[in-house]
Amino acid sequence: MNAELLRQYLEFYRDLGIQTLYRQNAPAGEPLADARGSDQSRDREGAGGGTLANARGSDMAPAGDTLIAIQNDIGDCQRCRLHEGRHKIVFGVGSERAPLVFVGEGPGADEDAQGIPFVGRAGQLLTQMIEGTAKKEGIALTREDVYICNMVKCRPPGNRTPEPDEMEICGQFLCRQLMTIRPKAICALGGTAARAVTGHKEGVTKLRGKWFQWRDIPVMVTYHPSYLLRPYNQDAKREAWEDLKKVLHFVYD
Repeated sequence: MNAELLRQYLEFYRDLGIQTLYRQNAPAGEPLADARGSDQSRDREGAGGGTLANARGSDMAPAGDTLIAIQNDIGDCQRCRLHEGRHKIVFGVGSERAPLVFVGEGPGADEDAQGIPFVGRAGQLLTQMIEGTAKKEGIALTREDVYICNMVKCRPPGNRTPEPDEMEICGQFLCRQLMTIRPKAICALGGTAARAVTGHKEGVTKLRGKWFQWRDIPVMVTYHPSYLLRPYNQDAKREAWEDLKKVLHFVYD
Protein backbone atom coordinates (compact mmCIF):
# COMPACT_ATOMS: atom_id res chain seq x y z
CA MET A 1 0.00 0.00 0.00
CA ASN A 2 1.47 3.36 -1.02
CA ALA A 3 1.83 6.24 1.43
CA GLU A 4 -1.04 8.32 -0.02
CA LEU A 5 -3.53 5.45 0.14
CA LEU A 6 -2.42 4.62 3.68
CA ARG A 7 -2.94 8.26 4.68
CA GLN A 8 -6.49 8.21 3.25
CA TYR A 9 -7.33 5.03 5.17
CA LEU A 10 -5.96 6.48 8.42
CA GLU A 11 -8.02 9.65 7.98
CA PHE A 12 -11.12 7.56 7.25
CA TYR A 13 -10.75 5.49 10.43
CA ARG A 14 -9.84 8.55 12.49
CA ASP A 15 -13.13 10.17 11.45
CA LEU A 16 -14.95 7.01 12.50
CA GLY A 17 -13.56 7.55 15.99
CA ILE A 18 -11.29 4.48 15.82
CA GLN A 19 -8.05 5.10 17.66
CA THR A 20 -5.74 2.31 16.50
CA LEU A 21 -5.53 -0.05 13.53
CA TYR A 22 -3.96 -3.51 13.75
CA ARG A 23 -1.97 -5.46 11.19
CA GLN A 24 -3.44 -8.70 9.86
CA ASN A 25 -0.43 -10.88 10.76
CA ALA A 26 0.97 -8.86 13.64
CA PRO A 27 1.33 -10.34 17.12
CA ALA A 28 -1.83 -9.77 19.16
CA GLY A 29 -2.05 -6.15 20.25
CA GLU A 30 0.67 -4.77 17.96
CA PRO A 31 -0.72 -1.70 16.14
CA LEU A 32 -0.23 -0.73 12.54
CA ALA A 33 -0.66 2.95 13.22
CA ASP A 34 -2.33 5.48 15.48
CA ALA A 35 -5.31 6.85 13.56
CA ARG A 36 -6.15 9.57 16.06
CA GLY A 37 -4.36 12.41 14.31
CA SER A 38 -4.92 15.89 15.66
CA ASP A 39 -5.82 16.94 19.19
CA GLN A 40 -9.21 17.96 17.86
CA SER A 41 -10.03 14.41 16.73
CA ARG A 42 -8.78 13.03 20.06
CA ASP A 43 -11.00 15.46 21.98
CA ARG A 44 -14.13 14.27 20.24
CA GLU A 45 -13.47 10.54 20.73
CA GLY A 46 -15.83 8.97 23.21
CA ALA A 47 -18.60 11.51 22.64
CA GLY A 48 -21.77 9.45 22.54
CA GLY A 49 -20.26 6.61 24.52
CA GLY A 50 -20.45 3.76 21.99
CA THR A 51 -17.96 1.75 19.97
CA LEU A 52 -19.82 2.53 16.75
CA ALA A 53 -21.88 5.47 17.91
CA ASN A 54 -18.91 7.84 17.46
CA ALA A 55 -18.72 7.14 13.74
CA ARG A 56 -18.29 10.35 11.82
CA GLY A 57 -16.71 11.53 8.61
CA SER A 58 -17.58 10.71 5.03
CA ASP A 59 -20.75 8.82 4.21
CA MET A 60 -18.64 6.71 1.85
CA ALA A 61 -16.54 3.71 2.82
CA PRO A 62 -13.11 3.39 1.16
CA ALA A 63 -13.53 3.44 -2.61
CA GLY A 64 -14.74 0.14 -3.97
CA ASP A 65 -15.33 -1.40 -0.54
CA THR A 66 -17.30 -4.64 -0.62
CA LEU A 67 -18.14 -7.34 1.90
CA ILE A 68 -15.61 -9.61 0.20
CA ALA A 69 -12.91 -6.94 0.49
CA ILE A 70 -13.70 -6.44 4.18
CA GLN A 71 -13.56 -10.19 4.81
CA ASN A 72 -10.24 -10.39 3.00
CA ASP A 73 -8.89 -7.55 5.13
CA ILE A 74 -9.89 -9.43 8.27
CA GLY A 75 -8.03 -12.49 6.98
CA ASP A 76 -6.89 -14.93 9.67
CA CYS A 77 -7.32 -12.18 12.23
CA GLN A 78 -5.03 -12.17 15.27
CA ARG A 79 -5.52 -8.53 16.23
CA CYS A 80 -6.89 -9.25 19.71
CA ARG A 81 -6.92 -12.04 22.27
CA LEU A 82 -10.20 -13.52 20.98
CA HIS A 83 -8.34 -15.36 18.22
CA GLU A 84 -6.61 -17.56 20.79
CA GLY A 85 -9.64 -19.78 21.45
CA ARG A 86 -11.67 -19.48 18.28
CA HIS A 87 -12.10 -22.08 15.58
CA LYS A 88 -13.61 -19.95 12.82
CA ILE A 89 -14.10 -16.25 12.17
CA VAL A 90 -17.82 -15.52 11.92
CA PHE A 91 -18.05 -12.66 9.46
CA GLY A 92 -21.71 -12.37 8.54
CA VAL A 93 -24.28 -13.77 6.15
CA GLY A 94 -26.87 -12.33 3.78
CA SER A 95 -27.24 -9.99 0.85
CA GLU A 96 -24.90 -7.06 0.33
CA ARG A 97 -28.03 -5.15 -0.70
CA ALA A 98 -30.13 -6.17 2.30
CA PRO A 99 -32.41 -3.34 3.49
CA LEU A 100 -32.28 -4.68 7.07
CA VAL A 101 -29.24 -5.70 9.13
CA PHE A 102 -29.35 -7.55 12.46
CA VAL A 103 -26.34 -7.00 14.75
CA GLY A 104 -25.73 -9.33 17.69
CA GLU A 105 -23.00 -9.50 20.31
CA GLY A 106 -20.69 -12.32 19.29
CA PRO A 107 -20.58 -15.93 18.06
CA GLY A 108 -21.46 -18.87 20.30
CA ALA A 109 -20.19 -22.43 20.14
CA ASP A 110 -22.32 -23.47 17.14
CA GLU A 111 -21.40 -20.33 15.24
CA ASP A 112 -17.71 -20.81 16.06
CA ALA A 113 -17.87 -24.34 14.68
CA GLN A 114 -19.72 -23.45 11.46
CA GLY A 115 -18.47 -19.93 10.77
CA ILE A 116 -22.05 -18.67 10.32
CA PRO A 117 -23.83 -16.27 12.71
CA PHE A 118 -26.97 -17.27 14.60
CA VAL A 119 -27.19 -20.97 13.75
CA GLY A 120 -27.57 -22.36 17.30
CA ARG A 121 -30.75 -22.35 19.39
CA ALA A 122 -30.79 -18.55 19.56
CA GLY A 123 -30.25 -18.35 15.83
CA GLN A 124 -33.07 -20.76 15.13
CA LEU A 125 -35.35 -18.61 17.26
CA LEU A 126 -34.22 -15.48 15.41
CA THR A 127 -35.02 -17.15 12.09
CA GLN A 128 -38.47 -18.14 13.37
CA MET A 129 -39.08 -14.61 14.59
CA ILE A 130 -38.05 -13.00 11.30
CA GLU A 131 -39.96 -15.38 9.05
CA GLY A 132 -42.92 -15.93 11.38
CA THR A 133 -43.48 -12.23 12.01
CA ALA A 134 -43.11 -11.40 8.33
CA LYS A 135 -45.65 -14.06 7.36
CA LYS A 136 -48.19 -12.87 9.91
CA GLU A 137 -47.74 -9.30 8.75
CA GLY A 138 -48.09 -10.19 5.07
CA ILE A 139 -44.47 -9.45 4.20
CA ALA A 140 -42.65 -11.76 1.79
CA LEU A 141 -39.39 -12.25 3.66
CA THR A 142 -36.97 -15.02 4.63
CA ARG A 143 -33.76 -15.01 6.65
CA GLU A 144 -31.74 -14.95 3.41
CA ASP A 145 -33.24 -11.55 2.54
CA VAL A 146 -31.66 -9.77 5.53
CA TYR A 147 -28.02 -9.47 6.65
CA ILE A 148 -26.94 -10.91 10.01
CA CYS A 149 -23.64 -10.27 11.77
CA ASN A 150 -22.13 -9.67 15.20
CA MET A 151 -20.25 -6.95 17.01
CA VAL A 152 -17.19 -9.20 17.33
CA LYS A 153 -16.27 -11.87 14.81
CA CYS A 154 -14.64 -14.42 17.14
CA ARG A 155 -16.28 -16.29 20.00
CA PRO A 156 -15.42 -14.82 23.43
CA PRO A 157 -14.28 -17.54 25.87
CA GLY A 158 -17.25 -19.03 27.69
CA ASN A 159 -19.55 -16.68 25.76
CA ARG A 160 -18.49 -13.81 28.02
CA THR A 161 -19.27 -10.22 27.06
CA PRO A 162 -16.64 -8.80 24.68
CA GLU A 163 -14.13 -6.42 26.26
CA PRO A 164 -14.03 -2.77 25.09
CA ASP A 165 -10.71 -3.17 23.25
CA GLU A 166 -11.99 -6.28 21.46
CA MET A 167 -15.11 -4.40 20.39
CA GLU A 168 -13.04 -1.44 19.20
CA ILE A 169 -10.81 -3.64 17.05
CA CYS A 170 -13.74 -5.53 15.50
CA GLY A 171 -15.77 -2.32 15.33
CA GLN A 172 -13.78 -1.03 12.38
CA PHE A 173 -14.96 -4.00 10.32
CA LEU A 174 -18.58 -3.73 11.46
CA CYS A 175 -18.53 -0.05 10.52
CA ARG A 176 -17.36 -0.99 7.04
CA GLN A 177 -20.00 -3.73 6.76
CA LEU A 178 -22.78 -1.30 7.63
CA MET A 179 -21.44 1.44 5.38
CA THR A 180 -21.09 -0.98 2.47
CA ILE A 181 -24.59 -2.41 2.85
CA ARG A 182 -26.23 0.95 3.71
CA PRO A 183 -29.43 -0.73 5.01
CA LYS A 184 -32.68 1.12 5.52
CA ALA A 185 -32.57 0.07 9.19
CA ILE A 186 -30.46 -1.79 11.75
CA CYS A 187 -31.86 -4.03 14.48
CA ALA A 188 -29.53 -4.27 17.48
CA LEU A 189 -29.98 -7.53 19.38
CA GLY A 190 -29.23 -7.31 23.09
CA GLY A 191 -27.60 -4.77 25.37
CA THR A 192 -24.02 -5.04 24.13
CA ALA A 193 -24.93 -4.44 20.50
CA ALA A 194 -27.45 -1.76 21.46
CA ARG A 195 -24.95 0.23 23.53
CA ALA A 196 -22.24 -0.11 20.89
CA VAL A 197 -24.44 1.03 18.01
CA THR A 198 -26.54 3.71 19.73
CA GLY A 199 -24.05 5.03 22.27
CA HIS A 200 -26.64 4.90 25.05
CA LYS A 201 -25.55 3.31 28.29
CA GLU A 202 -28.93 2.14 29.60
CA GLY A 203 -29.87 -1.53 29.69
CA VAL A 204 -31.75 -3.21 26.88
CA THR A 205 -35.05 -3.16 28.81
CA LYS A 206 -34.99 0.65 28.67
CA LEU A 207 -33.71 0.89 25.10
CA ARG A 208 -35.88 -1.75 23.41
CA GLY A 209 -38.78 -0.79 21.19
CA LYS A 210 -37.33 2.68 20.53
CA TRP A 211 -35.75 4.20 17.47
CA PHE A 212 -32.20 5.53 17.55
CA GLN A 213 -29.72 6.33 14.79
CA TRP A 214 -26.31 5.16 13.68
CA ARG A 215 -25.10 7.91 11.41
CA ASP A 216 -28.25 8.51 9.33
CA ILE A 217 -29.55 4.92 9.57
CA PRO A 218 -32.47 4.22 11.96
CA VAL A 219 -31.73 1.64 14.68
CA MET A 220 -34.30 -0.46 16.51
CA VAL A 221 -33.23 -2.14 19.74
CA THR A 222 -34.67 -5.41 20.98
CA TYR A 223 -33.73 -8.40 23.12
CA HIS A 224 -31.11 -10.92 22.07
CA PRO A 225 -32.75 -14.24 21.13
CA SER A 226 -30.65 -16.10 23.72
CA TYR A 227 -32.38 -14.04 26.43
CA LEU A 228 -35.77 -15.02 25.05
CA LEU A 229 -34.96 -18.73 25.35
CA ARG A 230 -35.11 -18.55 29.13
CA PRO A 231 -38.48 -19.89 30.36
CA TYR A 232 -39.22 -16.95 32.65
CA ASN A 233 -38.98 -14.37 29.85
CA GLN A 234 -42.36 -14.84 28.20
CA ASP A 235 -43.23 -11.14 28.44
CA ALA A 236 -39.89 -10.27 26.83
CA LYS A 237 -40.65 -12.61 23.94
CA ARG A 238 -43.93 -10.81 23.27
CA GLU A 239 -42.15 -7.44 23.43
CA ALA A 240 -39.47 -8.65 21.02
CA TRP A 241 -42.09 -9.69 18.50
CA GLU A 242 -43.63 -6.21 18.77
CA ASP A 243 -40.22 -4.63 18.19
CA LEU A 244 -39.67 -6.81 15.16
CA LYS A 245 -43.06 -5.86 13.73
CA LYS A 246 -42.08 -2.20 13.98
CA VAL A 247 -38.82 -2.62 12.15
CA LEU A 248 -40.25 -4.91 9.46
CA HIS A 249 -43.08 -2.52 8.64
CA PHE A 250 -40.67 0.41 8.61
CA VAL A 251 -38.33 -1.32 6.18
CA TYR A 252 -40.73 -3.21 3.93
CA ASP A 253 -44.00 -1.24 3.83
